[in-house]
Amino acid sequence: MTGRRLLLANADVRISYVVAKGASPLYRNAIGDELVYVESGAAVVESVFGVVPVRQGDQVLMPRATTHRWLPTGDAPLRAYVIEASSHITPPKRYLSKFGQLLENSPYCERDLHGPLEIPLVEDTEVEVLVKHRAGNEVIGTRMVYATHPFDVVGWDGCLYPYTFNIADFEPITGRVHQPPPAHQAFEATNFVICNFVPRKVDYHPLSIPVPYYHSNVDSDEIMFYCGGNYEARKGSGIAHGSVSVHPGGYAHGPQPGAYERSIGVEYFDELAVMVDTFRPLQLGEGALACEDPAYAWTWSGRGPGLA
Repeated sequence: MTGRRLLLANADVRISYVVAKGASPLYRNAIGDELVYVESGAAVVESVFGVVPVRQGDQVLMPRATTHRWLPTGDAPLRAYVIEASSHITPPKRYLSKFGQLLENSPYCERDLHGPLEIPLVEDTEVEVLVKHRAGNEVIGTRMVYATHPFDVVGWDGCLYPYTFNIADFEPITGRVHQPPPAHQAFEATNFVICNFVPRKVDYHPLSIPVPYYHSNVDSDEIMFYCGGNYEARKGSGIAHGSVSVHPGGYAHGPQPGAYERSIGVEYFDELAVMVDTFRPLQLGEGALACEDPAYAWTWSGRGPGLA
């Protein structure tokens, strides 16, 4: 049993929310890499590369064109925030040496990346695989039937494989004054980036104001998925665990009225959020339209929707 709602999309990225209790079909996304954030629940992901255990807080990087399936484990449903690229998803170039190793000043290292374990022993015939791919300028799906099971392999070689990175292993970069969003960046892809906002010590200059300054994302749309803790800058706006906010490029946004004053003297933020900044405008999907809160855009004014 699976429910999937498309939240936002453009030519570079699609963002969805998925709730699943049962196993997924065998699937291959031939268009781009996927990064799946596991909000709650647990699973194993089987692929031609092997078995990857998945737990709450994991960001699962699935390379494009990898035949795989998700098998939720335990009694609770698997809840996941899915980011599908039309390109590869990689660590930011500024975190990497010219040899491709993560630098010592990056917010995570190779030890935080967990690849496949044993290769599953599966034998079957006439196996159906769902494939997402392009035909001309269109995105289409094809059902392919294989004479033998795609996991019936003896092994693999190379440096391309799925892996997990748990958001709790992201080491936040902090400073005496407020650090801008690039300090929270975890991954990049063509025309968008992914950032992790995690519990952290905040600005420690004696005159600092820890919450973010007001700003406009001139070159990007900003999408925040609030998945834990309390997001101090938006306290009182209706933002809660499970909320997704959309701040289009060019729209000024920032802390709620009173947030600056409340944050003075605060030393630690207990917040958890995954942000996508995309450099091409996004369109709302049916999931976003179905759960829109029309009062949100008016929360900075302290007045209700439709009031000037």
